Order: sequence, then C-alpha cells, then structure tokens
Amino acid sequence: MTGFWLVLAAAFSVCQWGAAVAFPAQEVLWVNETNESHSYLESVYGIASSAAPPNALMVGLTLINGAAAKGAVCLDGTLPGYHFHRGSGSGANSWIVDLEGGGWCNSIKTCVYRKKTRRGSSNYFERQIAFTGILSDKAWENPDFYNWNRVKVRYCDGASFSGEGEDKAAGLQFRGQRIYQAAMDELMSKGMRNANQVLLAGCSAGGLAVILHCDRFRGLFPSSTKVKCLSDGGLFVDAPDVSGGHTMRNFFNGVVNLQGAERNLPGTCTNHGDPTSCFFPQNVIDNIRTPLFILNAAYDAWQVQESLAPPSADPHGNWRLCRNNIAQCSASQIQFLQGFRTHMLNQIKGFASSRQTGIFLNSCFAHCQSERQDTWFANISPKLGNKAIAKSVGDWYFDRANVKSIDCPYPCDTTCQNLQFH
Repeated sequence: MTGFWLVLAAAFSVCQWGAAVAFPAQEVLWVNETNESHSYLESVYGIASSAAPPNALMVGLTLINGAAAKGAVCLDGTLPGYHFHRGSGSGANSWIVDLEGGGWCNSIKTCVYRKKTRRGSSNYFERQIAFTGILSDKAWENPDFYNWNRVKVRYCDGASFSGEGEDKAAGLQFRGQRIYQAAMDELMSKGMRNANQVLLAGCSAGGLAVILHCDRFRGLFPSSTKVKCLSDGGLFVDAPDVSGGHTMRNFFNGVVNLQGAERNLPGTCTNHGDPTSCFFPQNVIDNIRTPLFILNAAYDAWQVQESLAPPSADPHGNWRLCRNNIAQCSASQIQFLQGFRTHMLNQIKGFASSRQTGIFLNSCFAHCQSERQDTWFANISPKLGNKAIAKSVGDWYFDRANVKSIDCPYPCDTTCQNLQFH
C-alpha cells in the first residue's frame, strides 16, 4: 500500500491588512493511500486532519441503539453514531449539529473497501474525537457557539446521508437517509426539540449533506425556532476537468445510481432536473428556503485534486506539482484555475442575491475551514474584510451584519492557510 504526505507548510507573511502573520510550525501527517477513488483527501482533511491541540475537548462516541430497528445502519450493517457535548448557561437551549464529511463511494468495489474503514463501519469509529473550531467549548476559540449543545454526527454511508437501498450479494447497506433521520430522532429526544436556535453544519461531503437536508432539517422545528444552515467546503461544482471530461459528474452519477439517492434529493430540483444534477449544490441552493451560509475556498483543494486535475485526466502528470501545491502552478494552470473560480462565482449569483444567505469565499487552496481551529478562529486565521470565518458566520447567524464576502483572485490573499501535498 502506497502513501503520501500531507504538509501544512510553515510560512511567514504579511496579510492583506498589513499585520504580520506567523504561521504554525510545519505539520505533517502520514496517510495511507487506498484505491478508494475520490476519498483520500477527505479521509484525512476532516476530524482527523491534524493533531488535536493539547487543551482540546475530547468527546466520546454514542451509538444509536435503536437505529437497527429502523434499518438505519452503516454500509456494513453496524450502528451509526455521534459525539455530543451538552451546552450550558446562555447556550443551554441552542444546538449545533455537524454532519461529518469523508468522500463517497460510487461502485460496489469502492463501497466494499469503504465498509472496512471508519467511513463505512462504526467498528472503526474513533471512540473519542477532538471538538475544535466551530465545535470548541472555549470562548476564545469559538466566540459565538462555544457553550451551545454541540454534536458531530458520524458519516458511514458514502452518499452524503442520502442513500436508500442495499446490495445483499456484496453485504452493503445504503441507508444514509435513514441514518440522518435516526440521528435527528435521537437528538430531538435528547432535548433538541426544545431548542430556541439551531445551526445545521457540515464539512465537505457533510457540507453537501447540509445543502441536501437544510429545508428538511428546518421542518423539524416550530416556526418560532431560529434555524439556519452552514455548508463548509461543500460547493462541489459541475465543471470540466483539465482533459475536457466530466470526472465529477461521472463520479456523482455512480454515487446517486448505486445508492438510490434520487428519492431523497430535493424535489425542487428533481421535479425538473436529472438526479445527478440534483446532487450538485449549484442546482439546489437557489431554491433552499432556509437561511444558508456557504463557506468555501475558490480554489478548493479537494476539487483541484480529484475533480479538476485527477491523474485520470492528467495521464502525463503535467498537473502533478500544481495539484499538490498551488504555488507550483504554471501561468496557464493558474489561468485554468481562475476560470474555475469564475465558474463557481457564476453558479452562486442567484444565491448571493438573497438577503438571508451568507457567503465567505476566499481565494485559498484549502478544503474545510470551520472544523480546524487555525482556520476557524485564531490569530493566523484567514480573513476577509479583516474578519475571520468564525466572526463572519456569527455575524450572519445572529443578524449582526449582511455577510457576502468574496475574495479577490489568487494570489492576492496572504491570510490563506494553503495546503501542500507531497
């Protein structure tokens, strides 16, 4: 089995607002690379993306014991689960539900592999995970949400909590929609039904799940409850790859068809569009009625690596250096990436015109910025308008400001925490 290094390089730069920013010492993770297409980056750049800080809150796993009776099971038939830390004080009746990300599986082969990992079986779940970033319990790390009830719902289905089906011969259960519902039922019984304010959040495949479930989530609560949604790194774009092919569309087509997701995708899209198109956020977001915040990198590292310039679309390796480190891109490659950014901006024009929506789109080579402490809220965090992500999301959630923050094109933003892969 081969592997690769994920490096967050040390750097020192001057941010766009004139202040000196010292980036952290080099952080290196060793990751096993598998044949599970479209998942290796997300498999590390989620809850296990970096070593937890020494003072991080560690939260234990709870399995949903009643889930099996509802057919709400992981790919391998094991029970789904979540991590829950109760709120206190002014946050005792407020909730964040964070849907975990971690790629998808689009074939029997990749799903069979997946069910032998923490992305497809609770047998491999960490028994404790660190709550950092938007899940931190410390006011100086998470000023607006630190004392809320905070929940991380584990991801073990491979279709952004939307599948419905099975393959008995392969021993696969595609029950993402049932897992989502069982988790919500469990949390409602734990006190969420009495919440006065709630935020549904998620990163990457979890960010896509937020978009797919946002209005359905709002329907759980009375109109008096303040309900909003945050999609982080979930704006997967239907765009041609460097060979002119459609890597991402072909992949999503496999996910939707294999896992029977069509019936659980938003009807506002499927009533006039094909199911695969309705797995792409750009075709869903304009019709979401619940206030939604999109947090994304314009040069999303996952999409560059796996959608725009995957090895399958780059047989001669011309993009190898660029897809590992944006600073290594040639002028023509940067031009291609600028075109992708423009395409992404065009897809959110209608969404941005609504007063209730929020946007933080920075020009970084990154993926998922709400769960990492260094990108969510720290001295070194990315900023737009001199405002960190946590502050921007908080201002939007509490209606303190209209947040539509869109960065200038790369390489103007020196507050970025750009990823490097080796």
